[in-house]
Amino acid sequence: MAVNAKKIAVYVLVVFALYVIITDPAKAADYVQIGFEGISDAAKAIGDFFTWIADGAH
Repeated sequence: MAVNAKKIAVYVLVVFALYVIITDPAKAADYVQIGFEGISDAAKAIGDFFTWIADGAH
């Protein structure tokens, strides 16, 4: 039952993404940019954390 719910959720997300891309490509590009900025910020924070740990955590 859970597998079917997961498949349905993925299907709904894909349909929504295609709808946004087709109806408003500029907004879709903004969403992608926001997503990549979030990933970049998270990677930088993780890098800063490990640098802090490697420097002796002080």
